[in-house]
Amino acid sequence: MTVHGGRRTQAERDAITVEIGYALYSATFAAAVVLGAVTGPALLFDLPEIVEATLSYAGPVLATALFAVRTVTVLVRFRRAVQPSQPGRTSPDS
Repeated sequence: MTVHGGRRTQAERDAITVEIGYALYSATFAAAVVLGAVTGPALLFDLPEIVEATLSYAGPVLATALFAVRTVTVLVRFRRAVQPSQPGRTSPDS
């Protein structure tokens, strides 16, 4: 993240902490929505056993996969983002 090769500044460490928190929060929210959407019908409706079993198994699997993909995607996107060289200033391209 640092271009000069030195230690990270407090602002850079704070930005990383906020981004990790955002990645975990948004991934948890997305996984909970998918879990409810996939597993919910099996709990609410009287479905055939094979359908209930499939939905009950697929919900946690899809939610776990989505959690991992969302977390990695957010953190990789943050790492690739060009940060302004001076705090409080935008880059000349913006």
